[in-house]
Amino acid sequence: MTKIAVVYYSGYGHTKVIAETFAQAIDATRIEIDQKGDITEQDWQTLDQADAIVFGVPTYMASTPWQFKKFADDSSKRWFTRAWQDKIFGGFTNSGSLNGDKQMTLIQLQALAFQHGGLWVSLGILPSNTKAATHNDINYMGSFGGAMVQSPADASADEIPQGDLDTVKAYAIRIQSISNKFVG
Repeated sequence: MTKIAVVYYSGYGHTKVIAETFAQAIDATRIEIDQKGDITEQDWQTLDQADAIVFGVPTYMASTPWQFKKFADDSSKRWFTRAWQDKIFGGFTNSGSLNGDKQMTLIQLQALAFQHGGLWVSLGILPSNTKAATHNDINYMGSFGGAMVQSPADASADEIPQGDLDTVKAYAIRIQSISNKFVG
């Protein structure tokens, strides 16, 4: 069985719900980046020992929040020693707007994985792009690079659309399946 870790930052609780949904789908380990942009030494060791690392962040102003950027910068010690070379990577993001420039955030997450010599897993799910589609359909956001979620600014973390949560679950299963092929 592969070891998958989800490292995430959540500003208002929405990304935490998404990370929990992802982790529960495949029994992954969750690592929360704190408000200062830090994780514990034990968390770093968990990431080092993981077969797959999944990044989760909200999209703020077409980018990852500074707390995640601090984590990314702190990962340079792993970059220098190639500790995460050939690991499987994936990522998810959410924003209040339907688009919210989430694709730009996913590209930043992909670039971090690439710098570490990792292998990025695409979402692998066709979009629900018909007239009859609703936000409760899987991949309503039409993403390919990773999972995208919309959390309207006036919605609580308990109001994330079921279709987005189902998309995250399906993505978790895909990452686990691909990780099993490489590691198992």
